[in-house]
Amino acid sequence: MQRYLLIRLGQSMLTLLGVSMIVFTLARLSGNPLDVLVPEESGPEVIEQISRLWGLDKPVHEQYIVFVTNAVRGDFGNSIKWQGQKAMDLVLQRFPATLQLASLAIVVAVFLSVPIGVLSAYKKGSWMDYLGKIVALMGQSSPSFWIGIMLIWVFAVQLRMLPTSGRGGLEHMILPGVALGWFPVAAFMRLIRSSMLTALDSEYVKLARLKGLPEWKVVWKHALKNAAIPPITFFGILVARLLTGSVAIETVFAWPGVGLLALEAVNARDYQVVQASVMIVSSIFIMMNLLVDVAYAYIDPRVRLG
Repeated sequence: MQRYLLIRLGQSMLTLLGVSMIVFTLARLSGNPLDVLVPEESGPEVIEQISRLWGLDKPVHEQYIVFVTNAVRGDFGNSIKWQGQKAMDLVLQRFPATLQLASLAIVVAVFLSVPIGVLSAYKKGSWMDYLGKIVALMGQSSPSFWIGIMLIWVFAVQLRMLPTSGRGGLEHMILPGVALGWFPVAAFMRLIRSSMLTALDSEYVKLARLKGLPEWKVVWKHALKNAAIPPITFFGILVARLLTGSVAIETVFAWPGVGLLALEAVNARDYQVVQASVMIVSSIFIMMNLLVDVAYAYIDPRVRLG
């Protein structure tokens, strides 16, 4: 087990290093930050001074080494757009909003997908099963930003029941939370249905029925418990995806999270904030995948022996 953990930890570190190279390179493809930092009427002396101040006068490979060294210490430098503020502080200030929205999306995904997936498998071939398939098809084929726009148009513009954007009370969270959780509901439901179909056809379920156990206990206790391993694995990836993939939804609903911060930083060519945002969310995604792999290795010893 220790060997497996060391291998997965090493792979995670290499992945994070690769992410740092990619984000460092792509951030510099968006344009020269001196175009933002330096006024148009500035002379060569001012440009050289500001370039030296921000370390932009050094070769690219030296800039990368400095970036990685500082990133290990949690220092991504000061923001260009939000002058005087550290990039890391800006990301941490926005992270609670992203976590709040992702939490609601997780609740929506779990409380809708589990009963629909179980009933769809139990009632295979019935109208309930076909309804579940339609929900899954719509959820996986509809872009989240389009779902968000449709929800705004129906519930905010036409019915005037909920606000269109911004962060506030629970009423501000409903539309973006549902829009963000729409795809996970479909994906999680299909996985649960597939696992339940296998579980319901297994010998231990047949034996439980022969013993005379109530049908609800057979389905919701014995079958669901044994069918939960693949959904639990996906759940860890789902949490990481919701925490790191909410850029479109935060933009549509003007939700002040990390995704919207990263988009604003890209538009402003703010290298420091872009790098901090991507590195933080990438670290969360890699860490969640590592935890899922470790948990799965404990559940199924064949994983760590493979």
